[in-house]
Amino acid sequence: MSVRQRPARAAPGQHFLRSSRLAAELVRDAGVAPGELVVDVGAGTGVITRALVDAGARVHAVEADPALAVLLRRRFDERGVTVVEADALRHPWPDEPFTIVANLPFAGSRAILAAALHPAGQLRQADVIVQWELAQKESAVWPATLRSTFWRAWFDLTIVARLSRSAFGPAPSVDAGVLRATRRAVPLLPVDDHRRYRGFLEHAWGARTTVDRALRGRVSRRELRRLASVLGFDDSARPRDLDARQWAQVFAFAELRRAK
Repeated sequence: MSVRQRPARAAPGQHFLRSSRLAAELVRDAGVAPGELVVDVGAGTGVITRALVDAGARVHAVEADPALAVLLRRRFDERGVTVVEADALRHPWPDEPFTIVANLPFAGSRAILAAALHPAGQLRQADVIVQWELAQKESAVWPATLRSTFWRAWFDLTIVARLSRSAFGPAPSVDAGVLRATRRAVPLLPVDDHRRYRGFLEHAWGARTTVDRALRGRVSRRELRRLASVLGFDDSARPRDLDARQWAQVFAFAELRRAK
């Protein structure tokens, strides 16, 4: 088992995975197949990159730090890895089906997830290391967040592992989890609806009140009571109390009503 320490230069929020064996288990659990295109976001010192290469993947290693990008090119020059020196939030995702296996920088993991889990993108699955609190929050059925409710229309979100802070160098102040996002074979809503659906959810959460009050003008009180009975939620519930399927069906009903 090799252990890699943090290089002298590292971006805030970067906590590098120390064990190559743990990286190999992460790649194996993600089901990475030979020839599959995999993006390693925040590749750092290349511990996960090496495990992906050993699994036979086609690897794009994205790293914002220039010194680390040079290190990655030197280490994987003859292994066919495409090293991209770029901020993940500004670098375009592949335009063909791809997977993400990565230890995301803790400071930017929420924003990177939001960019990666785009309904119209080509992402098939993501297995990403994030802070434990974030993994719990976005994988929970209840209380729901606006983000996870939106993502779950097209992706399943689950925690597949918990990692102690001691697995990283330097050790962060919190433990971490491996959050898995898998694209649904049958989405809850058509991809073309994603902008309107996002606006619908933002309106509901932004109202800071119950669902029935937040949706007045879009769904009548009587209609919402009927939907609540059929879908299994309380008509006086708050937005966080409905799960992803319930929200998707309320939105679909509101869209049909709007089209009449």
